[in-house]
Order: sequence, then C-alpha cells, then structure tokens
Amino acid sequence: MLALRTFLRDKGWFDARGIPAPNLAELLDLVALGTVADVVPLDANNRILTWQGLSRIRAGKCRPGIKALLEIANRDPQKLAASDLGFALGPRLNAAGRLDDMSVGVALLLCDNIGEARVLANELDALNQTRKEIEQGMQAEALTLCQQLERSADTLPGGLAMYHPQWHQGVVGILASRIKERFHRPVIAFAPTGDGTLKGSGRSIQGLHMRDALERLDTLYPGLILKFGGHAMAAGLSLEEARFEEFQQRFGELVTEWLDPALLQGEVVSDGPLAAAEMSMEVAQMLRDAGPWGQMFPEPLFDGRFRLLQQRLVGERHLKVMVEPVDGGPLLDGIAFNVDTSIWPDNSVREVQLAYKLDINEFRGNRSLQLIIDHLWPN
Repeated sequence: MLALRTFLRDKGWFDARGIPAPNLAELLDLVALGTVADVVPLDANNRILTWQGLSRIRAGKCRPGIKALLEIANRDPQKLAASDLGFALGPRLNAAGRLDDMSVGVALLLCDNIGEARVLANELDALNQTRKEIEQGMQAEALTLCQQLERSADTLPGGLAMYHPQWHQGVVGILASRIKERFHRPVIAFAPTGDGTLKGSGRSIQGLHMRDALERLDTLYPGLILKFGGHAMAAGLSLEEARFEEFQQRFGELVTEWLDPALLQGEVVSDGPLAAAEMSMEVAQMLRDAGPWGQMFPEPLFDGRFRLLQQRLVGERHLKVMVEPVDGGPLLDGIAFNVDTSIWPDNSVREVQLAYKLDINEFRGNRSLQLIIDHLWPN
C-alpha cells in the first residue's frame, strides 16, 4: 500500500482529483487487530506495525468500532496489550462469521459513528456468548467421544478425527484447538453441512504438517477427501458423510506413521523458574512493556512448585487459585482458563507444579500481581 500511494502521488493522481494522499497510519489500528487476531507471526516488521497500532489505540486514535469493542469487553484502551486483541476483541469479531453473517463485523469496523458502533458491538457480544455456549456443549460431546475411543483401543490414536451430527460448522475449528491442547495430538473436527457432506477443521502440533498430511491422504486414497486447503498448523476440508469412518481410520494411521510418539507427550518448554524477588509488579510491568508478544514471539513462560492454598471455579471452566512458592515468596493469585472440570478443583491437592506467565490484574482502579497459568499438575 505504501508503494501504491507513492506511485499514485508521483503520477499526480491525488492532485488531479483534488484529494489528499491517504495517511496510512490511520489503518494501523486495523493492522494490529488483524495481525494478532489472525495469529500472524510477529516477525520484526509485523512486531513494529503491531506496536504502532497498539500505540494509536492506547492514544484513542482508532476507529469507533474498535472503541466500542473495547467498551463491551471492559478493556482500558490506555493499558491495552496484544493479548487483549487476540482474546477479547478477535473472538467477538469472529463470532459473526462463525454463527451468523460476517458482514456485522465488517460493518462495525467500517462505521464512523460511535453510537452505531456500540449497537453492532453489542450484537457481536451476544453472538460470542452464544458461540461460547455452543462450544461448551460440543467440547463435552468431544470428550465423551475420546473416552469411547480410549475404551475401544486402550489408547487414543495419534491423530483424532471426530464427528457429531449436532455440531456447528462455525465452531469446529475452535473445538479442534481445544481438543488438541487437551490431548496433545493433531485433531480434525467435523460438522454436517446438510447435503450429505461434512465440513472439517483441523489443528496440528509441531512435527506434523496438517496440509501435507491431507495431501498425502488424497494421493493414497483418491476421492476420500472432496477438497482441502490450509497450512502446517491448520487446515480445512470436506468429505462425504458416508466415508467419515474410513477417513478417521486412515488419518489416525497416517499420523501414527509420520509422527514421533514423543511429540504426543505434550512437552512444555519454559524459561525456567523465577526467584521470589522477581515475582513483583516491577518485573510484570517490565514484561508487559517489552511486548507485543504473539505468534512466533511468545511471552515468557516460567515454571515452579507452589503450595496450593485456595482453589475455586469461576465462570464455569476457569480455576481461580491462591498459591505460595514452596521455597518461600509472596502469596499470589492465579487463574487457569478452560480447565478440565472433572479434575479441578481437587481439594486433596496441596502442592502443584505450574507453568505460568507473570501478569498484572487491573480491576476498578486497583492493580495486583497475578499468574496466568498455562499448565498445572498435582505435585
């Protein structure tokens, strides 16, 4: 776009029409939102653009649609982090395309009236809440299917292909991500389209290129897959409903053949433990200021052993805890999102191993240190 603007300016295109050359900095809020929400790798250039976009949003120089999304998500623009774009704004925008009509999200980003933007943001927020409810039901059904597979074969196959006739096409991608995170293996979730075919969305782990795997299946078994596309970590495909069980078997066999079994163990790589003195607001703020963090530029992940002093569920699937480092240190609040509620909370557990990010919780003007827990295990 920069090159096009320069070309048109040099040709006198803007002067001939009596219009100013566009200020592309005004698009940086969209660049930041799209880069983070679509999980684009944060290479050097993308990190700079995302940082500039975040800076404009923090300064209030963003379009009304983004302001309205921040309001409905209860996020303070001045303290916005890249993770807020990915976990608070992105899901609300995507909910429209998943469940209804993506034009609602497009209209929100294009509108120039804050009143209209708030109406559209409320509509997207309601759609996102519906999406969460659908996802929770689908996830429970998927876990039941996994249990059935384990009982029939003593262990889960290396690659999971799952289908339920009541699943929603717009939510199978999120479902595949959740099951992949839970069982540490490639997953493809399918939903019916209503015409005798299934629409699938796949998510992979390091070590298996999802699109290459589908291409290999298409070569080995012509006609099994009607169409497919994607990249290393995610792909979409369709197939005839009558051939799902055949695909399920072939996909499981291929993943078992291609993937090193050690990669199915879900190894967690951390940046090591923090000393008690490093568990502070100053360090948490330093890490926040060092962002933006994101795809291919992950936020530091620490690990350690903690005494588990309090635990309770909040919001149905999130575990709120209070912990204390076993070697001494401050009392810390922590939260783990989307835990297995058949395991947690467990009042018999007194000590845990955590993999966590150091964060600052801001609520009603108060700031406190907290741990964002990615993984927890009874010790």
